[in-house]
Amino acid sequence: MEERQCLECGDAIYGRIDKKFCSDQCRNSHNNKLNSDSNNYVRNVHNVLRKNRRILEELNPNGKGKSTKARLLSKGFDFTYHTSTYTTKAGATYYFCYEFGYLPLENDYYALVKKKEYTS
Repeated sequence: MEERQCLECGDAIYGRIDKKFCSDQCRNSHNNKLNSDSNNYVRNVHNVLRKNRRILEELNPNGKGKSTKARLLSKGFDFTYHTSTYTTKAGATYYFCYEFGYLPLENDYYALVKKKEYTS
């Protein structure tokens, strides 16, 4: 009978016939290597979205507020990323980072809002 080898480290595998790795560590290492490229992109985008959300939450503790573009940018806000948009009947488009959103106004001002259905 041929000895089976771990797909990650090459060590001998004992146990179930369909086992591919010698340990959980090797299995995790192998899968992390396979997914690292896509995971890095997703992780980086998620980090930007979380940072945007924290900034909006900090500047809008009461659920409605106003801020300048310069203030948002100075805190590291990235206008490129958001999780959703909402367009009103009047045609105004709100951009959301999870439950916190902003609406571009005149003179580089932004209305800050929090979606009511997320509040408890």
